[in-house]
Amino acid sequence: MAEATGAPGRRAMQDFEKGLGDSTEVAQFDEPKRSLLQHIQHFLHSHPTAVPIIVLLVSVLIFGSIANNFFTPFNMTLIVQQVTIIGILGIAMTLIILTAGIDLSVAAIMVLSTVVMGGLGVNLGIPSAIAVPIGLVCGILCGAVNGGLVTFFRLPPFIVTLGTWKIFFALVLWLSGGQSIRSQDIDAAAPLLKVFGGTFTLFGAQFTTGSVMMLILFITFWYVLNWTAWGRHVYAIGDDREAAALSGINTDRVLLSVYAVAGGLCAFAGWVAIGRVGSVSPQSFFEGNLDAITAVVIGGTSLFGGRGSIIGTLVGALIVGVFRSGLNLSGVDVLWQQFAVGALIIIAVAIDQWLRKVSA
Repeated sequence: MAEATGAPGRRAMQDFEKGLGDSTEVAQFDEPKRSLLQHIQHFLHSHPTAVPIIVLLVSVLIFGSIANNFFTPFNMTLIVQQVTIIGILGIAMTLIILTAGIDLSVAAIMVLSTVVMGGLGVNLGIPSAIAVPIGLVCGILCGAVNGGLVTFFRLPPFIVTLGTWKIFFALVLWLSGGQSIRSQDIDAAAPLLKVFGGTFTLFGAQFTTGSVMMLILFITFWYVLNWTAWGRHVYAIGDDREAAALSGINTDRVLLSVYAVAGGLCAFAGWVAIGRVGSVSPQSFFEGNLDAITAVVIGGTSLFGGRGSIIGTLVGALIVGVFRSGLNLSGVDVLWQQFAVGALIIIAVAIDQWLRKVSA
């Protein structure tokens, strides 16, 4: 009798479980189809360097068609030489912006390092083999000062580097007395300072060793950021510093190292600049920090940190060089050249904001 009464109960339970199964199937939602614009948004979000590469190619085609001398070997090499210093500063700026920071003092660190190198090697007669490393160490220490204030005192990077920008340039004027060091004096006392000003010819175009070093640095830091633990930690800190700390990353040490490495790169850019310009001037490259930020932003690196590419910075620097060269050859006034670069910055930031809204 119990079995008879239990059978309907079992059937009812089976029907109930079947109903649950049916409801589970009904609860499955189809993924909404993406529009063409959404597909483009997802692609560009996954490949942040694609946008600046497209802009660079389009710019080259446009200016090549409207400027007669744009594709000449001389103009091509001139563009590369013009972006060499800003490219190296851009590497330093990229490292810092990837951590969601900013450094307004990169140009001041660079000029301070050149003044130290030139002052020691030319004015004091110290061998340039000693003066150059001291100048590089000076840049590293300046970067470490920025990093220490940001890391250990938790001060905003913008305010810290705005202050050190003024401090470092004040030191430049104090150490140099506002006087430049001439090319002839460097040749006579410390020729090693101008080693990156040497040129060589390739396929009819003339390149400098400084431009080659810039490319080597880009390749080196592309590898470091993409294939080393330190590089992954830099991206993780920029994406979410607290989450990075919870995952076991020593965020303070990594941040301090980022600013110190950036300072060393700025000092190296100063060494290359001596060869590029041929002299040491306390008033040169005053706006190098803004040019470096421009290259980084146009290159697709997010100002909010955690997303970007070192190669994008190289492309961004080349875009600025191509625009200025193309507009100059086309007879456009310098005023409108600055206008065009400013518009590029705004467009690049707007694209970054749009890509950050991509759905998972």
